[in-house]
Parts: sequence; C-alpha cells; structure tokens
Amino acid sequence: MLKPILLVEDNPHDLELTLVALERSQLANEVIVLRDGAEALDYLFRRGAHKDRGEGNPAVLLLDLKLPKVDGLEVLEAVRNAEPLRSMPVVMLTSSREEPDLQRAYGLGVNAYVVKPVEFKDFVAAISDLGIFWAVLNEPPPGSARLARRRTPRSGGDEQ
Repeated sequence: MLKPILLVEDNPHDLELTLVALERSQLANEVIVLRDGAEALDYLFRRGAHKDRGEGNPAVLLLDLKLPKVDGLEVLEAVRNAEPLRSMPVVMLTSSREEPDLQRAYGLGVNAYVVKPVEFKDFVAAISDLGIFWAVLNEPPPGSARLARRRTPRSGGDEQ
C-alpha cells in the first residue's frame, strides 16, 4: 500500500495544474486534495470530518502558502510541533517569492520551498519531479512507518 500525497491548495487553476502534473508523472500514490488550512489540520490530526481516516502520515504534504482559514505557515508550524507529524516531509508550493515568507518557512522547518512556475510545461516538470522525489525516491527517517511501495517504470526495480 502506498502512502498518499496530501495536496492543500485553494486556487482551482493551480489545483488542476498540479493534479495534471502529478498524473503525468505516473505516480501510483493517491492524491488527497484539501482546500484550506483548517481542513488540512483536521486531516493530519484525525479530527472532525477526518477522525476516522486510517493511521499514518502522507508520503509528502504539498502545501500552499496563502490558504483560507489557516495559512500554510500556521499549518507547517502545527505539523512541526506535533511529534507524530514532525518528520513528515512538507513542501511549500507557492507563488510567493517574498523573502520573509521564505525565511519563515525554513525557520519553521519546511523541507523545500518551491515557487510555482508560470509556464505550464515548467510547472508540470516541477510538480512531477517533486512527486517522484518525495513519493518514490526519498527514504523516510529511521523509525518511521514504511509502507511497501511499487516502483514506477521510471525508477525500475520490483516491489519492496
């Protein structure tokens, strides 16, 4: 069973582009889409509408910076302050190039800060690379639950 990719994005256009890009990367991971920071926290902390979701963390959290209800930096801070979530990879996926946003994200422990490219082909390539790295190539920290994952044709090999 593969760990899902959690995508938190409120912009319908960026959401559609991100989903197309992930699909083109041929990842077998389920993509769970949430539209605001409050819902992301409910999902991650298994409360509210998500109280019955299965245990375990996503393979990666792709997190927009500017979100309704609770912004991406607040979500990141909550994730890094919660022991069961602390080691989960978080990638800030945003259109903000503002230095204070970048500094705060890294100060809170983001794993990567990716500015969304304007050109479609560049956007697709960036998202595909992110998905493949975090969902297939990245080794989770020692002691974290590791689910078996199927290798994609791009990465070669058999199931682990």
